[in-house]
Amino acid sequence: MKKTKVYIDGQSGTTGLQIFDRIGARDDLTLMRIDEDKRHDPQERRKFLNAADIVFLCLPDAGAIEAVSMIENPDVRVIDASTAHRTDDAWTYGFPELSAEQRALIAKSKRVANPGCHATGFISCAAPLIRMGIVPADYPLNCFSLSGYSGGGKKMIADYESADRPQTLSSPCVYGLTLRHKHVPEMHKVCGSKEPPVFIPVVDDYYKGMATTITLHNHLLPGAPTAKEICGRLQEYYRDEHFVSVQPFSEKPANIYANELAGTNHLQIFVCGYEDLTSVTALFDNLGKGASGAAVQNMNIMLGLDERTGLE
Repeated sequence: MKKTKVYIDGQSGTTGLQIFDRIGARDDLTLMRIDEDKRHDPQERRKFLNAADIVFLCLPDAGAIEAVSMIENPDVRVIDASTAHRTDDAWTYGFPELSAEQRALIAKSKRVANPGCHATGFISCAAPLIRMGIVPADYPLNCFSLSGYSGGGKKMIADYESADRPQTLSSPCVYGLTLRHKHVPEMHKVCGSKEPPVFIPVVDDYYKGMATTITLHNHLLPGAPTAKEICGRLQEYYRDEHFVSVQPFSEKPANIYANELAGTNHLQIFVCGYEDLTSVTALFDNLGKGASGAAVQNMNIMLGLDERTGLE
């Protein structure tokens, strides 16, 4: 059987290394590895980019755009892990659980934009609620998202793991205070809201894992549904999904720890409520379902494989 040739452009970055860890031992793929001293050589990169069946782009935005411009082989299929193409209508947004139609689009696409980690959490909670009419498109959504420091890439990882790091890194850091975080455009577009969410990210002193939360005032929603009813509707929405699930509603919910799903490609949604207030939290691994795991899942779909392949 002919093996699928896969090339990771940006193989030494955090996401690239994580993708390699997930597919390096698979016997259905041939992983093409560029020599370390040639990974910035345009001609060598061009050769690899055009020889692969599947290309993962694990690069800064400008590098991803440049890499796409180098691809001349019409049969090459690309999964871009950068922000560069996530709101580009010529690219397919790589969150298959959004709908059966979205999964079908990914399956036939040659250009898939892998979602951002914070965006994955927000969209998994907000998009179904808007699509089902539970939350109006003009509802003023707000979101906060807690992440491990691995989401910041190599420099942030080095800062947090340095022996002489400042004491401030031992406490949660609220950042993105301009309210223009790079994930907001895709959060806005994909969930279908009329206005962008007010989004506050938080990074804390643990390696990986993410908890992304939206909050709702029930009396502002059509029919004023309870938190339990909202939970039931979300369970129905995701009932056939393997990697995304909604936990049973509880009047006395347990605490949610942001690193509980670290090392997996699963995303769990928790709906909590008190009187007229509801919170919806997505719990997942920012390097798994929030990055490299999602990229491998999208590749599996594009190749017509069981999307769980290599991710269990």
